[in-house]
This record gives sequence, C-alpha cells and structure tokens, in this order.
Amino acid sequence: MTDQNGNRYDSTRQAWEEIWDGASVEVELKAIQYRRSLQTIAAYTPYLSKDDVILEAGSGLSAAVLTLRRMGYNVVGLDYAINALKIARRYDATQPLLAGDVHALPFAENSLGGYLSFGVLEHFEQGMAPALAEAFRILKSGGIMVLTIPYPNVVNRLVAWRRKRQGANVLTDDNFYESTYDRDALMNNVCSAGFDVLRAEPTSHAYTLWGLGGIFRGPGYYETNALADALGDILRVVLPWPFNFSTMVIARKP
Repeated sequence: MTDQNGNRYDSTRQAWEEIWDGASVEVELKAIQYRRSLQTIAAYTPYLSKDDVILEAGSGLSAAVLTLRRMGYNVVGLDYAINALKIARRYDATQPLLAGDVHALPFAENSLGGYLSFGVLEHFEQGMAPALAEAFRILKSGGIMVLTIPYPNVVNRLVAWRRKRQGANVLTDDNFYESTYDRDALMNNVCSAGFDVLRAEPTSHAYTLWGLGGIFRGPGYYETNALADALGDILRVVLPWPFNFSTMVIARKP
C-alpha cells in the first residue's frame, strides 16, 4: 500500500503494533480520566446519539470505546494494529472490535450515525483526504464526525526547528510518520470532504506544557500536574492557538 498511502505506511503501522504491544488497557483507561481528556469528552458527547452506531476509527487499545460504551453510546472500534485489538479483547471480550483500515471501512454507505477519530489521520503521508472521504461515505445524513488532530504549537515548532538544524525530517523519523495541521488546513480538508463544521476549537493546552518538561509533569502515564492544568486553563483563554495541542473538529454530514 506504499504507492497510495505513502512510503512510511507499512513502517508506521508496524511501529503502532510495537507501541501497543507494550501498553496497558488499564493505564489507557486511567489516562482517559485525566482532566484534559474529560474536558474533551464533555465537549463532543452532546453531539452524539445513543440510538446510532458510532465508529471509532483507529481505536488502539479501545479506552475510548470502553469509556463511551459505559456512558451508554453504541461505539464500535476499528484499528489496523492487530496487537492492539488482541490486548483490548483480552481485557474485555464483549467489545465490538474490527480489524481494518480507515481508508477502506467495512461499512455500507450512509449506515452509521457517528465517526470518531482521535489523533489518527495525521499519520498518513498522503494526507487526511482519503480517510475523510471514507468517513463521509459511511455516515448517514446528519451523522456526526468528531476529529482531533495535533496543531503546530510552540513546542512543535521548537522541535521542528531543532530537527531541521540537525538535518532530520521535520516532525517525522525514518519509520514513523506524524504531522500537524493548522486551523486553515484542517478546515479546508474537512469542508472539502463535504462536511459542515459545527465546532472547531483548540484543546489540551495542559498537554502542550507537559511537552516542555518535568515542571509540568505528573507521576502517571503522560499525566499533567496541577500546575499544568491550571496554566492550561489560562492559556485556553488568553493564548488559545499558540499553545493548542490538538484541534477538535465536530462536523455534520449534510
């Protein structure tokens, strides 16, 4: 699939297999209860219906699937990292999980009520347009898409500058592809796919601070401390975009 999906498609997929192979559902479930995660969940769940099937495309260890199902949402997980699905199934065999690619979803046209994608579509060299086209295809009219994508914030720009000076690929390494999208590029992609944007906002400012070092880090897995959370709340108001870690887009299929 390298011609269509980019030279790093297979190596990025293998990297995810290795990442998830050393991860824990319990740890992921704890992380999804961090303050920044709960704020994001509270922002998008009012747009979702509990009467429709919702797909999380790129579900990983399925912490979001488990959390949202416990909240009463009918969420199905899909991932191309088989190890992640196996680990998630060992934790809870009742989860509806599928192996698949976000570029070729195993659902009929106009069949689902929701599509969730949290930090996934930035990992494809060909861009997000093909995956967004698939999301549009499988959603029924009025269906909701929730998308989070990393933003080129001040920390990203510092890392990119340092890598460029070192002669390395900016924001990527030789095997694992990852990019960022500014607000205009993200909106252009979503609207070009046919969606109507309902909400677009910067999120997880505390996690941007986490990237600056130990003074902002808690003891847990990617955990921010009280200082980062408090400053993150301030930055969300006074400097929402420079310190934006992830842009959340909520969009509807007409």
